[in-house]
Amino acid sequence: MRAAVIGAGSWGTAFARLLALAGHRVALWARRASLVEVIRKTGENPEYLPGVAVPPGVRVTSDPEEAAGGAEVIFFAVPSLALRQVAEKFTPFVPPGIGLVHLAKGLEPGTGSRMSQVLAETLPGHPVFALSGPCHAEEVARDHPTCVVLAGEDLGLGGWLQRALMTPRFRVYLSDDLLGVEYCGAVKNVLAIGAGISDGLGYGDNTRAALITRGLAELVRFGRAVGAKPETFYGLAGLGDLVVTATSQHSRNRRVGIRIGRGERLKDILSGMRMVAEGVHTSAILQGLAERYGVDMPLSEAVYRVLHRGEAPRQQIDRLMLRPPKREDL
Repeated sequence: MRAAVIGAGSWGTAFARLLALAGHRVALWARRASLVEVIRKTGENPEYLPGVAVPPGVRVTSDPEEAAGGAEVIFFAVPSLALRQVAEKFTPFVPPGIGLVHLAKGLEPGTGSRMSQVLAETLPGHPVFALSGPCHAEEVARDHPTCVVLAGEDLGLGGWLQRALMTPRFRVYLSDDLLGVEYCGAVKNVLAIGAGISDGLGYGDNTRAALITRGLAELVRFGRAVGAKPETFYGLAGLGDLVVTATSQHSRNRRVGIRIGRGERLKDILSGMRMVAEGVHTSAILQGLAERYGVDMPLSEAVYRVLHRGEAPRQQIDRLMLRPPKREDL
């Protein structure tokens, strides 16, 4: 398979490595020529994935035409807020009809669009897929056994991609619920910030377990409201990714939450971050969607109130615990 990976952050670099070691011909596109030069000289990406060798077979470039030309599939490994702008750069160079796969887990600021919608608008006429699940780049790059889900409507092409991506350490499941997989990836980031806030406040395992479990209930309720398949939210893209993002040391969203729980200001946290915590802007979009669809999402609302209204984290914990009694259901 001839593949282009667009975006040389931690996940794009790890994914390009995965493809190359699986025997595929890979081009890795970086926005900055200076980063391309560093990767070529050092054989690794010290800015985003230090200590991990980039295989010699990965062609690193900042030229969109060189990256996309001749590709049979293109993987977009850029944050949700940058996908449209980046995809537009590639419009003249993407071969007709090839598959497009996005690795982002967020919603577009301003429009609230899912990433498949952004790609369909900027690069029409291509089958679009989402690759999601519990797959931190730091672990994929070190060959830790990882399972993900590939979602799209073209199951014929999806099956071909599934087989092409499978390795002894990277297992891919196939789904036709693109809507559900994309919303799982976005919503779980908001809930992970909430779990981080709990950790930052000094609460323990009981609280974190409650947040994850009741957060899953919110995921399922939201999925039903938007027309996704409920079982998707119990799978790798939903429960699997929620657990890892809410507990992992690698989770940027959880780290943001921890720092907020410890009393830091959001703008100070974000100004010092090199990589994007998708849950921050997704929180505001999700609040609007929950109101539009009439979905009860108290945990997500609490995160929204802390991030975007400046309300105190402990006050939100108290508000959640003092809600009226109810049955344990979805």
